[in-house]
Amino acid sequence: MAWTFTTLKSAIQDYTNNTESTFVSYLDEFIVNTEDRIQKLVSLPVFRKNVTGTLTSGNQYLTVPTDFLSPHSLAVDNSGYEMLLFKDVAFIREAYPSSSTTGIPKYYARFDEDSFIVAPTPSSNLTVELHYEYKPTSITTSSDGTSWLGTNAADAMLYGSLVEAYTFMKGEPDVMANYQKRFDEALGRLKVLGEGKNTKDNYRTGPVRQQVT
Repeated sequence: MAWTFTTLKSAIQDYTNNTESTFVSYLDEFIVNTEDRIQKLVSLPVFRKNVTGTLTSGNQYLTVPTDFLSPHSLAVDNSGYEMLLFKDVAFIREAYPSSSTTGIPKYYARFDEDSFIVAPTPSSNLTVELHYEYKPTSITTSSDGTSWLGTNAADAMLYGSLVEAYTFMKGEPDVMANYQKRFDEALGRLKVLGEGKNTKDNYRTGPVRQQVT
């Protein structure tokens, strides 16, 4: 089944048999914490986004999107996209100690919370394409009360939220262990989808095969 924000909250209360007001006030947090755990444990296309921006001539810094979490790639359009290599700031400072060294950027690094640094410094204005991981709108705040995880990862959302809820309630260890087990199983299935099936196709690798015993 698929969850909406309303039906997921109701399910958590039904499974825990708890409608106490303080508990109910924390339901949003249980769900958001579950979404955060899933994102940090599984790589899924729904967590990725592409945006374009502009490198300014003579400026080696590029503003990071406000919803940025981690990079997948950065490419510069030099009559066709060229991928930049991800390095650390120390490498860029050592390889290009002077910001006056200009050209088509070859490297980039996360400079601080708000910006990337590229090297060499752009010799002209250039379009760039950033592919990155971001945090999608939570089911708790989406305009229609739905989300990709609520629709496509219903078991992970439910059992993860129940783990959070039972932690809050200081619930029975055996019940907690069962919910954690179900959550881990749901994460495993998401990993097969996001990090297995979504990283290959049958033309190149053939269909997924089950080991014969």
